[in-house]
Amino acid sequence: MKAGFRMQDAECTEETWLNKVNWPDDGLVPAIAQDALTGRVLMVAWMNSDALRLTVQKAEAVYWSRSRKKLWHKGEESGHIQKVLEIRLDCDSDVILLQIEQQGGIACHTGRQSCFFSRLEEGQWRDVDEVLKSPDEIYKKNG
Repeated sequence: MKAGFRMQDAECTEETWLNKVNWPDDGLVPAIAQDALTGRVLMVAWMNSDALRLTVQKAEAVYWSRSRKKLWHKGEESGHIQKVLEIRLDCDSDVILLQIEQQGGIACHTGRQSCFFSRLEEGQWRDVDEVLKSPDEIYKKNG
């Protein structure tokens, strides 16, 4: 599979491509994880420049956790790693789109394929996607 974000050209320095991102004052831009095969949006998270740099280096999604205030390698606890096949930047240079291959078929901490499992129906949010694996099973704590 082609990883279109790998830099082959020695003249394209890390500083050049990272500086093309329109980083806001807090240093965080939204990052959308989209299934490369189906096109389904699986999740939205946040990236700072370190997360984006590590994502490129690992070819696996790394985000910034706003709640934990630290870098978060997706799947580090659950095993549901996101293999990154392509990275795109939107027209305003302030949103990252990751075309990914979701390991284990589960992107959401609730055990569903996608974090977008609730649909507005007749004025109420209804969960419309099944839980594929219980969060208790996914996040078993050893010890």
